[in-house]
Amino acid sequence: MASGSALVVAAIDFGTTYSGWAFSFKHEFERDPTKVSAKTWRGGQLSSLKGPTCVLINPDGKTLETFGFEAEKRYTELAEEDAHKKWFYFRRFKMSLWNKVCHVSQYKLEDESGKELPAMTVFSLSIRFLKDELLKTSGDQIGGNGLEPEDIHWVLTVPAIWNDAAKQFMREAAQEAGILQNMLTIALEPEAASLYCRHLPVEKGDNSRTCLSKFGAGKKYLVLDAGGGTVDITVHEVGPSGDLKELHKASGGAWGGTKVDEAFMNFLGQLAGLDVIERFKDVNMEDYIDLLRDFEIKKRDIAPSKDSKVTIKLPIALSELVREMKGTELKSKIQQSGLGEKAKLTGDKLRLEASVVKTFFQTSISSCVKHVSDLLDEPVNHGVQAILMVGGFSESPMLQEMFKIKFPKLTIITPPEAGLAVLKGAVIFGHSPKSISERVSKYTYGTDITVPFDESKHPWSKRKEYKNGEVRCNDIFSKLVELGQTMIVGQPQDAQNFTPIFDDQKSMSMNIYAAQSKDPKFVTDYGCQQIGSFSVPMTGTGTDRSVTVRMTFAGTEIDVECKQKDTSNVTHLKVDFLS
Repeated sequence: MASGSALVVAAIDFGTTYSGWAFSFKHEFERDPTKVSAKTWRGGQLSSLKGPTCVLINPDGKTLETFGFEAEKRYTELAEEDAHKKWFYFRRFKMSLWNKVCHVSQYKLEDESGKELPAMTVFSLSIRFLKDELLKTSGDQIGGNGLEPEDIHWVLTVPAIWNDAAKQFMREAAQEAGILQNMLTIALEPEAASLYCRHLPVEKGDNSRTCLSKFGAGKKYLVLDAGGGTVDITVHEVGPSGDLKELHKASGGAWGGTKVDEAFMNFLGQLAGLDVIERFKDVNMEDYIDLLRDFEIKKRDIAPSKDSKVTIKLPIALSELVREMKGTELKSKIQQSGLGEKAKLTGDKLRLEASVVKTFFQTSISSCVKHVSDLLDEPVNHGVQAILMVGGFSESPMLQEMFKIKFPKLTIITPPEAGLAVLKGAVIFGHSPKSISERVSKYTYGTDITVPFDESKHPWSKRKEYKNGEVRCNDIFSKLVELGQTMIVGQPQDAQNFTPIFDDQKSMSMNIYAAQSKDPKFVTDYGCQQIGSFSVPMTGTGTDRSVTVRMTFAGTEIDVECKQKDTSNVTHLKVDFLS
């Protein structure tokens, strides 16, 4: 859904580790697409345009207490008073949607203490908070102008590598949060970041050579969106009119910055004991949050070229727990770890050799480098001249320098405030959704049909005799879009004609399947799974009624248009990916 005549585009970047919102008026976008307004989040000594994705929900499990830095602070206060056990505290929960396909009512999330709430409740309350904060904080600019809900078009960001079910889940969560269905667009994170960087003036880049706005028609570049949870990778080519064409299907994995945090906490677990760390997290939440914040600051300065020791302040409570649970001192356990001089505890300060800390990045960075290397070897990606690094994890010197080392012939571009590129780009996408002109299908999409049974080519296991006596072959994969197919945004893919099996059918239920191969024969083939369904309404009687189904896969969401030939009735449907 394009922004159309909306006066304002408001974007919510719902991230794994950090989230934020931004907006701009239509007239502001026309003057300077990169000029957006956003909230400044503050927590302790930290100040940024995005806040931590943490939510504190009241014991009733239905109302939100607070979000972001305030949620961290309030929960630690409750923990100090031993009054936190009835509350629900969720953090970094976005990744729970990674590769999940299930019914909304069945999907639950565990909070930090193991208590469960429906995922829809947690996500919708979070989005509602961000939405309301935007409207409240920007009241002088938005509310003061007497704008109606129809005047504001919302954009919600999701990783490009997410499946269709996760995208639908986020849309439904936004609607639950009070955002009108027809005033909401789903934006793919690396595309949004790419759009933002394409609009950056030359003077904002390091120089004209490394500024994407100087890339003319035919130039190719790879977008590496490294966030907290996922690393999203796509390849773009600049079109004749400055529009962007996706050359290769979006890909990536769960290799974001949180992998570094996990490696650090696992390291502490090996030193102190994993059971100690779990207990520490449960009874000393304030110290646990402070420890993660301290490491977050330190990890931003770690670089391959730096060999100085890294000092991390460990809470006294952690040492006390080791003494209580293990009957020994934490310092002794570190001395017995076999790390020698690489790790020392002096007072409450853990001093680590740079070589130890760098290993925390190994899994994430090696996965990113290998994946990008494999992508660049693909024939369609030959001629890529630059790698655009965006997302919060892209601000890490470890990731930046490693890419410069591994890909010396390519220009490595990291825009100022790379962590905000998605948020600001989402606003641009809302104003100008046609800036992305072509996308590439990640799967072979199709539906299941039946055809007259032919024993010379159909397996007996697919044979079925219907009540009218006809014998047919079930589970035939009818292809709609092929894996790797280039699709023009806004244009439906090839139309398919379908007819009912029975004279009195009032509708045709159609299932949508996604396959990882280009030419599946049956919907039961390996690598093929049902991902959604829809029902085509029909009028009249007879098996000769034909319905033309045109599906548009090139948008960020799938759209279905059905036309019954004898009546010319046209129906637009949404595929249900969560049933």
